[in-house]
Amino acid sequence: MSETADTIFAELMTPAGHADPYPIYRRLRETAPVFKSSIGAWVVTGYEDCRAVLRDARLGKDWEGFMAASGRSDWRGHTSLEYGATSLLFANPPEHTRLRGLVSKAFTPRMVEKLRAGMRAMIDGLLDPLEQNGGGDLLDALAFPLPVTVIGELLGIPVGDRHEFRHRIRVSTATLEIGVTTEQLAEADEAAVWMRDYFADLVAEKRAHPADDMLTAMIDTEEAGDRLTDEEIIGMGLVLFGAGFETTTNLIGNGVYALLDNPDQLQILRDNPRCLKNAVEELLRYDCSIQITGRAAFEDIEFGGQGFAAGDSVLTILGAANRDPARFANPDRLDVTRNEVEPLSFGSGVHFCLGASLARAEGYEALSALLERFSTIELAETPRYRDQLGFRGLESLPIRCRR
Repeated sequence: MSETADTIFAELMTPAGHADPYPIYRRLRETAPVFKSSIGAWVVTGYEDCRAVLRDARLGKDWEGFMAASGRSDWRGHTSLEYGATSLLFANPPEHTRLRGLVSKAFTPRMVEKLRAGMRAMIDGLLDPLEQNGGGDLLDALAFPLPVTVIGELLGIPVGDRHEFRHRIRVSTATLEIGVTTEQLAEADEAAVWMRDYFADLVAEKRAHPADDMLTAMIDTEEAGDRLTDEEIIGMGLVLFGAGFETTTNLIGNGVYALLDNPDQLQILRDNPRCLKNAVEELLRYDCSIQITGRAAFEDIEFGGQGFAAGDSVLTILGAANRDPARFANPDRLDVTRNEVEPLSFGSGVHFCLGASLARAEGYEALSALLERFSTIELAETPRYRDQLGFRGLESLPIRCRR
């Protein structure tokens, strides 16, 4: 019996599919690049189709639709899910335009460059224990503390509080997975209440004692008499802090693992460090942190030979788009010399990731420092990916290294 797109799609929801979704993506593209799944959502896997969906103003965010497609029509009353309904991540114009415009005034190139200036010294300090011990878990040593320190400095979160967020942010990302369990939801709700209360207290502190940081800037920023409310600042703080380290941690972890798994590409970077900037884009393409994002049709649309009805949910599989052979030659091969990569890993259109330039800078500086510091970097054991699909990252990355 020939397999259908829906039976292939179901494989993505298994532990094996989470561990290595890319062969499944390939079969999906070959079988039906655009199809309606049994969960009620359309699934899009090709590069050009995904980019078109993300850029089309006739499609946008729909939290209720996403919750329904994820089997969580009971989302009201769950703190971890209620934030999605008002978050910048799930807002549409004109509200999205308003929120992003106000936040962008605080997320200035000056602030980003200020952070980058001290980033290398920060990384060198984080690498010292790895050198002294001859290795260790790269996630714990570098991939987590670097972005959490950078985004913590940007937002103005006290140093001693930052580690408290790692587990809470991680369990919260489970609510964006298809098929979140009741147990996961309860854990995410508990984490969301703690984080909301924390940011409420911190915003009150910043109002009383302003500082040179992004939370203070969001409190002060104004556009044509419009300001962010405290609830909006709290929600924005949660989004920016969570997105600011979770996805960048995975960018560094997935990227270094890809290089260690492809030593010929690692050697190219050692021989020609000028390829490093391009390599970051290729690593973003090859194994991206965010594999899936969603949209909803605002009206009836003819798309990819199919008809999207108003209200239909649409899942764009970014991980599949980044491996589309119609866009990338030999897409399953890591090639750090690949030109004009332009992955969809940060999305596209009005929801393009606000922190993309900062994430790229962190990835570049982390890889550059590792290659300069260590003449040998190798896997101490084969790492495992976390058992989820939407947010792709490793449980740990044990390495051996030598100066």
